[in-house]
Amino acid sequence: MKNLDGKVSVIIPVYNGSACIELTILETLKTFEEFSCRYEIIVVDDGSDDDTFLKLKNLSRKYPQIIFVRNKKNFGKGRALKKGFRFCRGDWVVFMDADLSLHPQQISTFFDILRLNEADVVIGSKFHPNSRLNYPLIRRILSLGYYYFTKILFGLPVRDTQTGLKLFKYEVLEKVFPKILVRRFAFDVEVLVNAHRLGYKIVEAPVRLEQHWASSVGLSSILNIFLDTLTIFFRTYILKHYNRK
Repeated sequence: MKNLDGKVSVIIPVYNGSACIELTILETLKTFEEFSCRYEIIVVDDGSDDDTFLKLKNLSRKYPQIIFVRNKKNFGKGRALKKGFRFCRGDWVVFMDADLSLHPQQISTFFDILRLNEADVVIGSKFHPNSRLNYPLIRRILSLGYYYFTKILFGLPVRDTQTGLKLFKYEVLEKVFPKILVRRFAFDVEVLVNAHRLGYKIVEAPVRLEQHWASSVGLSSILNIFLDTLTIFFRTYILKHYNRK
């Protein structure tokens, strides 16, 4: 990434991330300084009710590379990412989770894969043969089941839509985001379905995943993800929503 032509915008949505957000941002800053490229970090506090806001406010004062955005209410990851994108000034956009389960050092490999495959989007995949995973078995089973579910519905050329590290050319999101309606669940699927529909090339990258913090994904969240995914299918093939100008 030392010879990267352009600027990278990293969007990190966070909700009640007081325990992890400082470490995540400091590690991201350190990583991109080592990459020696132009970058910005856009952190969207999605209505946290702990002291996430205060920690982000202090960090943004100390580091000019950080753009801090806040929602007064919790609207969901999808809406937080869309809001963060409005502040992007980069040629490349990275989505990254706030819990540091996927270290930003891996982004360098994503750029290598993007160039090698002449791709427009690179997404982390837990099912890539070179991935190294340390997270609960039940999550692995759910991920596998969701892969087959989305494969049947949409025929996407990828196996894992939900891993929280993704790289996009700016123009992809510029074209896709105006169509996106999902605010909380299955947001990633809606973005990838529309990118694929528009002809953008999506490839997968291996990831090193270390789950350091307790997962917030419960039964109700799992159910809502599946329901939102069915809604995306309905919009795609019945309503033809995404074909409208």
